[in-house]
Amino acid sequence: MADQQALDEVVRFTSDLIRIDTTNRGGGDCQERPAAEYAAEQLAGAGLQPMMLERTKGRTNVVARIEGSDPSADALLVHGHLDVVPAEAADWSVHPFSGEIRDGVVWGRGAVDMKNMDAMILAVVRGWARQGVRPRRDLVIAFTADEEASAEDGSGFLADEHPELFEGCTEGVSESGAFTFHDGAGRQIYPIAAGERGTGWLKLTARGRAGHGSKVNKENAVTRLAAAVTRIGEHEWPLRLTPTVRAALAELAALYGIETDLTDVDRLLEKLGPAAKLVEATVRNSANPTMLEAGYKLNVIPGEAVAYVDGRYLPGGEEEFRATLDMLTGPDVDWEFSHREVALQAPVDSPTYARMRAAVEEFAPEGHVVPYCMSGGTDAKQFSRLGITGYGFAPLKLPEGFDYQALFHGVDERVPVEALHFGVRVLDRFLRTA
Repeated sequence: MADQQALDEVVRFTSDLIRIDTTNRGGGDCQERPAAEYAAEQLAGAGLQPMMLERTKGRTNVVARIEGSDPSADALLVHGHLDVVPAEAADWSVHPFSGEIRDGVVWGRGAVDMKNMDAMILAVVRGWARQGVRPRRDLVIAFTADEEASAEDGSGFLADEHPELFEGCTEGVSESGAFTFHDGAGRQIYPIAAGERGTGWLKLTARGRAGHGSKVNKENAVTRLAAAVTRIGEHEWPLRLTPTVRAALAELAALYGIETDLTDVDRLLEKLGPAAKLVEATVRNSANPTMLEAGYKLNVIPGEAVAYVDGRYLPGGEEEFRATLDMLTGPDVDWEFSHREVALQAPVDSPTYARMRAAVEEFAPEGHVVPYCMSGGTDAKQFSRLGITGYGFAPLKLPEGFDYQALFHGVDERVPVEALHFGVRVLDRFLRTA
């Protein structure tokens, strides 16, 4: 059982890590090293020998291994990223890098994505050192750089250049799972992630004939691009159900006493009410235009125009995704992946999933654990190159009205102290027996 010092430390570690500004603006503009040094110091204080590894100066990763009591058991990877997305201080109620603790809540960028989980891992490991606890399986602890961009300096670098550090790891746990979802009708649902849609970030390029803005131009690159972007944005993707999503729909339907009619999933989602939010983004592929670039002067028709699209595809859905983009862009617009990563799927009938469920239910007996598929992605994608099956398990017990998912990359990101305490207790329980 996690001791009081672990409960105190998780709050302090979360606040301290938030105060270390690890904003990742993309294009290599980030320095995770100060946060990595902080994490390594706490791990060393638990008697471990953390390694600090860099592909690029200042883009630091930390890896340590805890030896388990059962040498025949496969190892488990427990990982969290150190970087955060940008925050505009003027938009916030408190400074995003203050780590302020106010009215039982820790405020700041990274409070939920995902310095809270980093702090939980550190608090649990240090608690074990004080209590003489040894887990059943070898645990590989990894804190990574660059998750909020390409992961090339983080998990991608570790998986490609240092696979030996993850020897024996068959499964991993990280962010975005086992948080409280309130359905507005008194039910508390705890979704555990057992899948991720693939990442297909796209660059669209339209070429045409440059010319004067006052002249007739049937080969206008901006017009061609705008038409393609409109087609992509308005496209209705067909329904595609993966095993994880099927399991999620079945368990949610059973919870609400609804027949699981997968012949009309949209109607089923309507019947689920607010709980449909856990599933609706993962029953189809998607492609959302996000950026446009064209021209250098108002009265000049440019010869080239560029757009960027955030594409996501389900496990088994990449071929359909590619073919659909070929159709939607048409003959006058080229597209390419600016970043691509695989879709993931994890079994929901595994012993590890059962142990995660049991750990949540022990500390939240009123809760209902269900599997779900993440609409976005995590470092689990890169670690899957090593044959590691990834789950999302960063437990938090949240009060009603606290919109956890809206705070990812949002303004006034924050996490309740009691949620961190719950997370430490659940993570401690799970990792001891995993």
